[in-house]
Amino acid sequence: MMPQQPANLTDWLAFLGRADIPVLKRTARELARLREDEAQLNARAVADVVTDDPLMTVKLLRYMQTHKHRNQTHELVDVKQTLLMMGLDTFFREVSPTPIAEEMLQEHQIALVCLLRTVRRAQRSAYYAFDWALRLHDMHAEEVQVSALLTHMSEMLMWCFSPEQMLEIQYLQAADRAMRSADAQKRVLGFAGLELQRQLTIAWRLPELLRNLMDPALARTTRVRNVMLAANLARHSAHGWHDAALPDDFDEIAALLHMNPNKAIALIKAGPSIT
Repeated sequence: MMPQQPANLTDWLAFLGRADIPVLKRTARELARLREDEAQLNARAVADVVTDDPLMTVKLLRYMQTHKHRNQTHELVDVKQTLLMMGLDTFFREVSPTPIAEEMLQEHQIALVCLLRTVRRAQRSAYYAFDWALRLHDMHAEEVQVSALLTHMSEMLMWCFSPEQMLEIQYLQAADRAMRSADAQKRVLGFAGLELQRQLTIAWRLPELLRNLMDPALARTTRVRNVMLAANLARHSAHGWHDAALPDDFDEIAALLHMNPNKAIALIKAGPSIT
């Protein structure tokens, strides 16, 4: 836990707005390798590394949105285009792959495991959402990919910066299986994680699709359904293909893709191959 915890949602928003967002150890290692190998160093290679790490992705997007050119009116959601716009020299100078999340949580190993599990779900969500967006001929598949990757952004940040409180929330829910996540979060933090996610998305001017995910009026739109179904699938399949919620997921995904359910299940189970 930090020496002085932010006291409420407003304080957390201010703290996270100026915090140096950590990245995964693998991300720092891969970026260092690319930087030393000019033959492989290009925007696409760097983008592939960045978009495999939700923490590095939000770190980059937050930097770019707070360093916008005056004539830039559109959102930046394509990481490759963002890197081309800012230049790789600026990226390596201004968006440093430090601190390292694993080092921050070295004294909180259970919290680290929880963080890495959340990252794994985000990676799987992004893989599925991007694949389905391409199959649906979405002209902005990259926004779908990034939005899926950042669906649990606030949770990951809280694991990094307040591991003890996050573990307390887990213990409360373990003691009372009927307790909703939002209720446990409000008891420990004073606010729900979903509200923190919404406020960060607005404050950091992150992809509009991320805001749309929290708007009930847009729940049945194709792009919102894509991201939410990808997130649900990643969560329900985290420990294998036996979760009782998966049959409903499969049916909804088949409907989204206008595909025979058996074919959809085969497609889903064939990927992703993230290690």
